[in-house]
Amino acid sequence: MDYKERIRALREDNDYTQTKIANILNIGQRTYADYEYGKTRIPVDALIKLAKFYDVDMNYISGVSNKRNIFPTE
Repeated sequence: MDYKERIRALREDNDYTQTKIANILNIGQRTYADYEYGKTRIPVDALIKLAKFYDVDMNYISGVSNKRNIFPTE
């Protein structure tokens, strides 16, 4: 799974709209949709914000790993 699929899956799993996530990133909904569809590459700082927001590891959100967290929470 690559980052485009991962950010969409995280958003949908948490029942968030593209508009809600776009607001968190301080961008427009259309720009966020372009990230999910791969029309525009998502900046690293936006990936970091999303990883913190969803409380997942950067390797997970970027699609490098399937482990959500390096250090599992209890």
